[in-house]
Amino acid sequence: MSIDQRPAHAEDDDATALSLDRAHVFHSWSAQARLSPFVVAGGSGSHVWDHAGRRYLDFSSQLVNTNVGHQHPRVVAAIQEQAATLATVAPSTASLVRGRAAQKVLEHAPAGFSSVFFTNGGADAVENAIRMARLHTGRDKVVSTYRSYHGNTGAAVAATGDWRRVPNEYARGHVHVFGPYLYRTEFWATSPEQEGERALRHLERVIQAEGPETVAAILLETIPGTAGVLVPPPGYLAGAREIADRYGVLLILDEVMAGFGRSGAWLALDHFDVRPDLVAFAKGVNSGYVPAGGVMISAPIAATFDDRVFPGGLTYSGHPLAMAAIVATIEAMEDERIVEHAAAIGSDVLGPGLAELAERSPLVGEVRGLGVFWAVELVADRATREPVGADVMARVKAGCLARGLLPFLAENRVHVVPPCVVTADEAAEGLALLAEALAEAGPGAHVARG
Repeated sequence: MSIDQRPAHAEDDDATALSLDRAHVFHSWSAQARLSPFVVAGGSGSHVWDHAGRRYLDFSSQLVNTNVGHQHPRVVAAIQEQAATLATVAPSTASLVRGRAAQKVLEHAPAGFSSVFFTNGGADAVENAIRMARLHTGRDKVVSTYRSYHGNTGAAVAATGDWRRVPNEYARGHVHVFGPYLYRTEFWATSPEQEGERALRHLERVIQAEGPETVAAILLETIPGTAGVLVPPPGYLAGAREIADRYGVLLILDEVMAGFGRSGAWLALDHFDVRPDLVAFAKGVNSGYVPAGGVMISAPIAATFDDRVFPGGLTYSGHPLAMAAIVATIEAMEDERIVEHAAAIGSDVLGPGLAELAERSPLVGEVRGLGVFWAVELVADRATREPVGADVMARVKAGCLARGLLPFLAENRVHVVPPCVVTADEAAEGLALLAEALAEAGPGAHVARG
């Protein structure tokens, strides 16, 4: 839409959207008084726009979930068709679309997985995976990492390691460890292999100290996302599996953000030699078009509940509109080779481009990632690795938006997470706009502007 083609009331619509939001909408993870939300009126592919027609290249995938891009026609059509056929049905019924969704999910699960419990999103997927692990083992404790985010329900947020856990610690039986993160190592490591080995030793010692007979599960994001796209070093996830087996502990992998194409594989665990017992998923499974998530359940865990009631359920578990979106999303990914495309964009465009950016920008301490799942860690001093402050991050965000780039920022990082369908040209354009924003926000730049 050009500026000349936009509706006469477009600017008023943006103002009205913002006014209504500020009057009536209570936002998550925010102090409410100073918010000024970004208005989105529409989207297509890797772009969104406001009512006035200002377009932005979406390098956030919203909350890292629109993996097939905005308004994919096959997914939209599937939702419309299902809405016209059967808009809702109780989870206790058998539903053809729900069965097909479970079948499509399991086609991309690890070997030995037999069933899917559908949820409304990633948090309650993790919540129910924890419940299954506790009931299967008869144990209580869940070991997770400090650099993690697992969702905002009772056990999921207590399993989370970042600051959001602290005011929400109402659930029992949660223990935290430090996972591998070589750039800011807790283990005085000097190589990825050493970092992985020492993190595994730390994990095992904590389990031993807690009493292995009390530990139900190790819960790990396959690739921690919000915590910084922390790709695990070689052998770490396989080592966690070995520790779990040694003590009769289950391994739960949280693929909510990393799964369904984000890392350039169907599941991020496909990059690693690891076999979990339970897999939590959401986001990319249907690109967030209708809220959905779930737990992939291995056969031994599922068998626990053959003759024992599973004490959990959700009114909208397996909601038909969400299930139709899952089927259409996975089929589109298969037919259009979207996962392979995401892998190529990562290896051919984002990886090399971010490496070049790291060489040129004094703000960049490290870049890391896979597929369309990258983080750029910004530092005030490369030698000390001191993170940049909120003022620099605010300038980076403003610089991106001014250039038509919608970023995903977390702490001192810019996460480069466009849709899996982003074109090579769009990816290169986004990197160029990010480079400009970093140059403008860098040391001395704000002084020069003044």
